Amino acid sequence: MDDLMKILTESGLPFAYDHFAEGESPEPPFICYLLPGSDHFSADGRVYFKINEVRVELYTDYKDLALEKKLEDVLDAHGIFYGKSETWIESEKLYEVLYSFEMEGENNAQEK
Repeated sequence: MDDLMKILTESGLPFAYDHFAEGESPEPPFICYLLPGSDHFSADGRVYFKINEVRVELYTDYKDLALEKKLEDVLDAHGIFYGKSETWIESEKLYEVLYSFEMEGENNAQEK
């Protein structure tokens, strides 16, 4: 998932897989990302093309349209087609903007 790491780094925001360790969470804004599943293409009992589900969660303490645009510009620059939703997390006093998309996995079979 080197491409995903590049995308997240280009966002300029701190990020972690799933969550930050307790006591190490930065002040918002920050990103958590997940790879909750896959939709691989297979035939003859073999995976030929790996496709990973990706969720990028942007956390902010207020609605930040400029920051959302910045992250979306990075996704757009990499040709990522994403769905977007958001929610207010009352217990954390944070907005979560969720970007969901699929991304090619590593080691996809190449035709020769």
